[in-house]
Amino acid sequence: MELEFSHFLYGLFTILIIVTMAFRKGVVLPTLLGTFLVAWAFKGSVISGFTAIFNANLVAAKELFNIFLIITFMVALLHALKDLGADRRMIEPIQKFMTNAHVAFFVLIGVTYVISLFFWPTPAVPLICALLVPAAVRSGLPVMVAAVAIALAGQGMALSSDYIIQVAPELSAKAAGVETGLLADRALVLSVITGTIAIALVYFWHRKSFRTKQDPINEKEIQAMQGLEESHRTSKSNSITAWSKVFAVLVPLSMLAVMITMISSKLTSGRMGSFEGGDGAAFIGGVAVILLLLASVAFGKHKALDYIGEHITEGFVFAFKAMGPVIPIAGFFFLGSSDFSGSILSLGDESAPAFLFDIVKASQDILPQSTILAGLSILVIGIITGLDGSGFSGLPLTGSLSGALATTGADPTTLAAIGQMGSIWTGGGTIIAWSSLIAIAGFCGISVMDLVRKNFVPVMLGLTLSTIIALLIW
Repeated sequence: MELEFSHFLYGLFTILIIVTMAFRKGVVLPTLLGTFLVAWAFKGSVISGFTAIFNANLVAAKELFNIFLIITFMVALLHALKDLGADRRMIEPIQKFMTNAHVAFFVLIGVTYVISLFFWPTPAVPLICALLVPAAVRSGLPVMVAAVAIALAGQGMALSSDYIIQVAPELSAKAAGVETGLLADRALVLSVITGTIAIALVYFWHRKSFRTKQDPINEKEIQAMQGLEESHRTSKSNSITAWSKVFAVLVPLSMLAVMITMISSKLTSGRMGSFEGGDGAAFIGGVAVILLLLASVAFGKHKALDYIGEHITEGFVFAFKAMGPVIPIAGFFFLGSSDFSGSILSLGDESAPAFLFDIVKASQDILPQSTILAGLSILVIGIITGLDGSGFSGLPLTGSLSGALATTGADPTTLAAIGQMGSIWTGGGTIIAWSSLIAIAGFCGISVMDLVRKNFVPVMLGLTLSTIIALLIW
């Protein structure tokens, strides 16, 4: 297909943003400028460039607000539990299983992987970050390493195979014209290989930073993680200790009940139950709000009318302070997808451009005919399509290209599985900031860009090695 000047401009700014990230600099400026110039070039009007900047940020805010909202409610609940003193009591039993930082690291990975495999990572993150991460940090695991472990196990290893729900394998298989079951099996193997390599690298690179349980830095990281300061509120209840014990039991039991309900839904409704992805997060968020109401009343009685608003405000401030810069970055990459570019460019009923996907499709004719090079090319294309922050939207493209490259001697099922790895490990949320990765960073109180940098090298090495292994064994 024929590319226009706006396509080249979009590609140039994409490269510029990636290079800027590599040099550990902020990318908000180039994303805003890129959005302005691409829209101006596409529509031929400088006014369209101005409006596109606003529209891109608005569209991104709408798409990401569910993540901001779940962070807000969970942080607000943690503030209410902090008032009662239930936050510390709540993790004391869990702490017994996490005897040291090394054990905590692998417990986080195992639990995250299992939950995310059944329900996708979105509902898993609030549960794990609220209950397990504080216990892991108290055992001496640095909060950044804990965040990396959750991202690699959930957004990476579990979501990239999607072995239980199988939305991703179906998208890839239909586009490639291959059997879904076989592709799902190979994707599972590749996801485990990639995840094992990435997790092993993270462990060996960061194990020297693991601390003892007695290290005072542990408590400081927990305070920063939850956005908690010393409470200025005073209790109106004479039985604060009793309520503290009640909520230390009630909150974990409520989250356990959520998990049982979600599992029951899956068993009765089939592999696509009622609580995958956003629905699961909404369920957890609603439960968190009710617990927040109860905790506020238990602590402040009639003062809860004021306290509940303060907690939610604190939650919103924490969420936007930590994640606000992601919105303009997401806006630029949403501009590259036809799903959002129409709204950003105010095109109405006109056909919306897909700058990112058009660039990839235009490169189809120059893809190499060597089996190894074809596999690596599909991996790179998957990574590029994942830059839109979805991970799933690029699967029809990588699948169709895999089917087209079957003439090179490479197995199209293997190529489609490789493309699925590249797209979901990227867009699903391990190496780009404008994805669900912001939820992990938000709950852990760390910079999402720093988390991306920690993940990048292990993930890229894992993807490259798993691709080579796949081409050799299949």
